[in-house]
Amino acid sequence: MTLSAKYLSSAAVSALAGTLVFAAPAAAQDTESTGASEGGLTEIIVTAQRREENLQDVPVSVTAISDDQLEALSSSGQDIRALSGRVPSLLVESSFGRTFPRFYIRGLGNTDFDFNAAQPVSLVYDDVVLENPILKGFPIFDMQQVEVLRGPQGTLFGRNTPAGIVKFDSVKPGDEAGGYARVSFGRFNNINAEGAVGGPLGDNVSVRLSGLYQRQDDYVDNVLPSGTTKDAFGGYDDMAFRLQAAVRPSDDFEILLTGQLRDLDGTARLFRANNFTRGQEGLNANFDRDSVSVDGQNEQSVKTQNASARMTWDVGPVSLISVTSYWHGTSTSVGDVDGGFGANFLPPALYGPGDIPFTAETRDSVPELEQFTQELRIASNGNGPVSYQAGIFYFDESLSILSENYSTLGDPLNAPGGVNIVVSQDQQSKALGVFGSVTVDLSDQLSVTGGIRYNDDERDFTVVRSQDSQFPTFLQNPLGTVTRSVSDDTITWDASVAYEASDDINLYARVARGYRAPSIQGRILFPPATATPLEDGVSVAGSETITSYEAGIKSTLLDGRARINLSGFLYDLNDAQLTAVGGNVNANRLINADNVRGYGFELDAELVPVDNLYLTAGLSYNHTEIQDTGLTTAACGGTRVDTFPDVSLCTILDPIVTPAAPFSAAIVNIDGNRLPQSPRWIANWTAKYAIPAGEGEFYVFTDWSYRSRINFFLYESVEFQDASQLEGGVRVGYDTDTFELAAFVRNITNDTSPVSGIDFNNLTAMVNEPRVWGVSAGIKF
Repeated sequence: MTLSAKYLSSAAVSALAGTLVFAAPAAAQDTESTGASEGGLTEIIVTAQRREENLQDVPVSVTAISDDQLEALSSSGQDIRALSGRVPSLLVESSFGRTFPRFYIRGLGNTDFDFNAAQPVSLVYDDVVLENPILKGFPIFDMQQVEVLRGPQGTLFGRNTPAGIVKFDSVKPGDEAGGYARVSFGRFNNINAEGAVGGPLGDNVSVRLSGLYQRQDDYVDNVLPSGTTKDAFGGYDDMAFRLQAAVRPSDDFEILLTGQLRDLDGTARLFRANNFTRGQEGLNANFDRDSVSVDGQNEQSVKTQNASARMTWDVGPVSLISVTSYWHGTSTSVGDVDGGFGANFLPPALYGPGDIPFTAETRDSVPELEQFTQELRIASNGNGPVSYQAGIFYFDESLSILSENYSTLGDPLNAPGGVNIVVSQDQQSKALGVFGSVTVDLSDQLSVTGGIRYNDDERDFTVVRSQDSQFPTFLQNPLGTVTRSVSDDTITWDASVAYEASDDINLYARVARGYRAPSIQGRILFPPATATPLEDGVSVAGSETITSYEAGIKSTLLDGRARINLSGFLYDLNDAQLTAVGGNVNANRLINADNVRGYGFELDAELVPVDNLYLTAGLSYNHTEIQDTGLTTAACGGTRVDTFPDVSLCTILDPIVTPAAPFSAAIVNIDGNRLPQSPRWIANWTAKYAIPAGEGEFYVFTDWSYRSRINFFLYESVEFQDASQLEGGVRVGYDTDTFELAAFVRNITNDTSPVSGIDFNNLTAMVNEPRVWGVSAGIKF
């Protein structure tokens, strides 16, 4: 974050703190659909426990975000990362840009940047889990709402949910014809167009077609000694469609068929060489948001397709549900990961900015991804004192990954040099889950819930590396194919108690055990300094388990004008799977830590102090600590020669076990460190004021999110962290039942914050999105 932006941030925080003392989920244009109505708040229905319930009755820490709230966040064409910081304890970032989002809840996430990365936050899209990171980036459009469930969700949602889940529910076909269309135009020729149309086709069939188109021009110049290419990077074309058909052969049987796809082409994440200064925190004078200096390509494409069928059969006392889904995807991402041009063995005018020890450009591709899931579930009907559900779940994924390393060698044509390393990976994953959950109402005020799930996971991995003739024979690695297989089975469970203290106050307590299946990592683009380089380039992390304790209060106050929900939690994550990103090469290594301890709280609040004024807020505190006295990892690259005898790329803050040497990174102890991308504080707040006029209303809406200091990696250094980030938006418009006109600004203070970095070659930064302004129009029919 720049100095001027931090002063603006402080001023904005002070001004808004006087208005709101809580903090919260994002708000929206349509107050009724986001929880507010004339005279008070409306009920929010969630499906956090796989059945429809009032948010206030659910014994889980959960925040719901409506489609109208999402519209405010995505006005400027933002992708799924727009959710970051908009609910307590949630952070989202990516080193790829609009693809491969990484989610963190309560500090738990995974910084791994490889396509087979296993994350502890699961995405569930219309009752279907999306496992692979390129699927998790599927655009958000035509949504009924999004729910963020915090804490382990292993009973009902299965594996890889020790941190929680983000649950998306799209608008389904209805019995009445209707739809909407809205489009916005903004800075950089940004277009965000979204719409849907649907209705009945005869007596027993309803359909809904929805789509999203987002595009932006290139706006970042590429400045090289050979000349400047104007508007070389930063643009994208991203489109997605969904077609749904609801077929009702009888009153008690329904089939929902869904087909959807995504097609993205655009700029990959821009890496900015030496935008950090050794020994200093924050971006330096090399940083210019509107320009880079790279001699490699920087582009990405993603294509995904999905077909699914959900069948529901009401047989009286119970319902039988089947959810079948197939996903297919391909992806390519090319990045100049050294973030600059040339290398320091060339004349000084031919490399930069700053010191570039060696050139590095990578292409990571997914030639083929297939995911098949099947769930069969039985759920009780009725309103009796006992409700239950049970089921079986099957998961099958086939994944191919191709990773290539190039040497650009200061190519003035901005084209890749020769391929010097190629790595091919294939991974087969299978999982089985059998689960059940029951809730018993012991009285009108007291209920208890218990659930259990059996999990069985298998993963087979193969990898082979080849090198071309650019490299000497002794660096070739014809060691054949390396294989790894992992498997595990375990029990996850949860138990909770809910007590209705009054009509307006509910108390709950919950304990849960979650699980992340064993993982394999085989990024072996560079030869490790070992006797068996190919073998040692593959790492395995065993299963991690979490035991979480949570208690909370959910209250509706001021005659329905205020809703305040507060939860506190404590967890122990045993055998925590961590990704060690660092060292002297662009590598990942999986490790298990003995334990990670976490604790904190979350606060959600909504308030209608007077008619036509709607306020929301959210606040979370998360403390995380790695507890493993002997755990070490490589720190930043040991490639500096200008600071000899200290050759470390960065200023290390952790205890050094083995000092750095030229082209050999320091080994440091990370016991006691907090997790990467784990801010202690996340806050958000919104305000909307409407003035009735004619058939509609004029409104002003503003939303803000804040996060405190983050580290980028497992180790700690002066350079690879950011002190804080504050982003806000404003929307002003006129809205009726049939149309809306508005003007908006996103990142209104033009906050500039590093969100991550690359540490193996130079002090490379990645930054947040720039300020975007524009106008929008929409119709409803």
